Amino acid sequence: MKKTIFITGASTGIGKETAKLFQAKGWNVVATMRNPSNDAELSLLDNVLVTKLDVLDLASIESAVKEGIQKFGKIDVLLNNAGYGAYGSLESFPRENIVRQFNTNVIGLLDVTKALLPHFRQNKSGIIINISSIGGKMAFPMGALYHGTKFAVEGISESLSYEVGEFGGKVKIVEPGAIATDFSGRSLDFYNDESMPEYQPLVGKMLAMVQRIFANASPASVVADVIYTAATDGTNQLRYAAGEDAKMVIANRQQQDDVTFVAGMKALLGV
Repeated sequence: MKKTIFITGASTGIGKETAKLFQAKGWNVVATMRNPSNDAELSLLDNVLVTKLDVLDLASIESAVKEGIQKFGKIDVLLNNAGYGAYGSLESFPRENIVRQFNTNVIGLLDVTKALLPHFRQNKSGIIINISSIGGKMAFPMGALYHGTKFAVEGISESLSYEVGEFGGKVKIVEPGAIATDFSGRSLDFYNDESMPEYQPLVGKMLAMVQRIFANASPASVVADVIYTAATDGTNQLRYAAGEDAKMVIANRQQQDDVTFVAGMKALLGV
């Protein structure tokens, strides 16, 4: 019997590449996105259900889960991929943008997971794969909101792994580095108030560093390959770095104390 993966944020980038990979490997795919009418590729593939899901809309979550189970009978893997990055000085962010960042990257992830937990528990199986980031292991300047959400995903995932283990489920965390997606474009919510001169030197240096980092970004297919490994390796491994830069950054952060790491970050920024 074919296995089925349920993916959030499948319209572009990591989600789309993962949908295509799993379909090519013979899986059923529930590819969810906010605007399925815009899809011109996934819906043409065999054994792929493209349907609407907005992680900020509980009704759409429940409907997509129900539709996926009705279509394929069983969901074996959940990929919580939907999300975006909010960067800029905290002082400049409107509160509604702060709430939206956490609602999308954290509360939305929890809502989708909760919608599938009864199904996994009933089947005494199920793998939950949460997309974190190197930004869930360390923090760049100007990323209090984004890093806050990814640090939260790390803690949620590690704690939840104990719970789902009670019925035979597993949780996996995938931590990409710089990936050639629209993260630094359409999926970036950037705020900077130029009337606050104290922050401007750091803002400029941070933006320059991001450009350097993403100039050598890995393709989204690199992350899709790691997600497939996490879904199929049969191990209890919790964390998976995705991309050579991610492996290097995470290893360095683990080996360095806070003072050393922060000094290195400041040197990299030139501050």
